[in-house]
Amino acid sequence: MKIERITLYALRMPLVHYFETSVGRKTHRSSLVVRIDADGGFGYGECPPDNVPLYAGETVDSCALMLEQHFAPRVLGASIESVADLLRLVAPIRGNAFARAGLEGACADVVARARGVSLRESYGGVRDKVEVGVSLGIQDSIDELIERVESFVEEGYRRVKLKIRPGWDVDVVRRVRERFPALRLMVDANAAYAIDEHEATLRALDEFDLLMIEQPFHAADLVDHARIQKALRTPVCLDESVTGRQLARAALELGAARVINVKAPRVGGVTEARAIHDLCRDASIPVWCGGLLETGIGRAHNLALASLPGFTLPGDISASARYYARDVIEPAVTLSEDGTVAVPRSPGLGFDVIESRLREHAYAVRELVA
Repeated sequence: MKIERITLYALRMPLVHYFETSVGRKTHRSSLVVRIDADGGFGYGECPPDNVPLYAGETVDSCALMLEQHFAPRVLGASIESVADLLRLVAPIRGNAFARAGLEGACADVVARARGVSLRESYGGVRDKVEVGVSLGIQDSIDELIERVESFVEEGYRRVKLKIRPGWDVDVVRRVRERFPALRLMVDANAAYAIDEHEATLRALDEFDLLMIEQPFHAADLVDHARIQKALRTPVCLDESVTGRQLARAALELGAARVINVKAPRVGGVTEARAIHDLCRDASIPVWCGGLLETGIGRAHNLALASLPGFTLPGDISASARYYARDVIEPAVTLSEDGTVAVPRSPGLGFDVIESRLREHAYAVRELVA
């Protein structure tokens, strides 16, 4: 098929509830949706780095610029048969993981639709449904946090992740654990700690029977992650540190983690995410699918990825209503009573993308043609 057009939708969507981490609070979510049109077919991907470079070094606008000036000129007008063909065309471009992932996702969707297969089948998934959890940001008070945990547990979520930072950690987790003694609970620091200042705090978290402590230190601090993992009974999970299969291998060799969070946009796309999944599975290291407050487009790709056999822990793939009053897809992603989300089996994404909603939330639209 010949790639004829690439359309970029820079979105800014209101959240139903603010989301706060150790790097700040957000009331809206910015993301970049990528659409590929090829031989009468189409497909969608998503670049969700947000509009400020706090989680990653990329932003929505930087992704749009890289796609327009560097990625698109290499693929527009090209004839491809597979995602691998597209990746070969853009292989000389270094870095820019989010931009690359959005383009790859759109290509995977258009190819899957043309072949009449689901993304699950295309990615090698094996499950019809995946177990999911919910991620809760820092709240204005511990009481408010407990109320929110309770409401999500009542909805059916069976794993809860709490965002923490220095000063919002041990006492918070203690209160939540006292209220929910049997809940599968984990915490995520988003690299807010330093081993020389906060080792005692992290050791104190060991008493709360957590599933994991996610990314306590700076992304580059594999050595310190290895040191704290030796000191803790609780598994350390790496997120920001793992930007590709090479760093995943290094982390495992160093003993820097006993769990890895796999986010396709962070590592440059599903192909790289699958390689990390395979590496961890061979090493008997559990992986789970992280989330970045994506629209339903990114969420659909995550569902397909999380259906792979090595994803043995609940992912951050909450229902659409967790973040958005009205998603850009139909039907919305919903949570089943057993705490799972169904993985679509119809061709491509398995959801209808509502073009009018994309344009409603877009602050910029760029159409690139061959």
